[in-house]
Amino acid sequence: MLTFALLLLIGGVSATFGSLVGLGGGVIIVPALIYLDPVLLHRGITTPVAVGTSLLVLIVTALSSTLAFVRQKRVDFRSGWLFFAASGPGAIVGALLTGKLDAKQFQLVFGCFMLAMAVLLIVRPYLKPLKIEWSIRKTYTDPSGETTTYGYGPLSALAVGLCVGFVSGLFGIGGGSLFVPLMVLLFSFPPHVATATSMFVICLSSITGSIAHIAAGEIDWFSALFLAPGAWIGGRLGAAIASRLSGDGLMWLLRGTLVVFALRMIWDGI
Repeated sequence: MLTFALLLLIGGVSATFGSLVGLGGGVIIVPALIYLDPVLLHRGITTPVAVGTSLLVLIVTALSSTLAFVRQKRVDFRSGWLFFAASGPGAIVGALLTGKLDAKQFQLVFGCFMLAMAVLLIVRPYLKPLKIEWSIRKTYTDPSGETTTYGYGPLSALAVGLCVGFVSGLFGIGGGSLFVPLMVLLFSFPPHVATATSMFVICLSSITGSIAHIAAGEIDWFSALFLAPGAWIGGRLGAAIASRLSGDGLMWLLRGTLVVFALRMIWDGI
């Protein structure tokens, strides 16, 4: 029972944080599976299996939060499909490369990536969007009546999608940790629209990445079965919190969690 409850909790916490800021939650699921398996789970979960399982669960997280964001009318579907055109293939390539890294290499690289994401989340509130006149211009009017203009170029959107998809498939994190800051800083997306659209793209790219991991036999179906219900609840909870709160306290907790996990993984990978 402790194992079941723990997996439900991990799924719920990761999805709540993930949908709140558009991360996807894999930054919590992957290290949690790697470190808890020898102590409590005893499933023989290898690094590629942790990544594949995380990516499979991210489908549930992203679908749950996307449906909530759709009701809030914050998902930019047309932009999302353009991003996915590159992120989908990128996720497959990343997933195929996961098994090429040994455990030490993965921990070191993933730890450095998580640390970089923590730093990015810390400095993001102080960064200002770039003033670039993109060829595609769009507007969004929030519930208070404030209108924001944002945009992008097709090639730049595809390049961002490819990069994020590759990272998503390689690390099983969903890619929102890169997607949301890039959408806000490069393309001037309103933060709520960036988060919602990111979760839509994560849902699609997680499906393609998961297919590659399933084909390679890199899924622990037992863990996924009990992570998924928590992820569904957490995805909806995070989307609800995002619509009502700035989430500053939760964001600082997430940043601290990422730093701790990152330093531990870097230490183990050295």
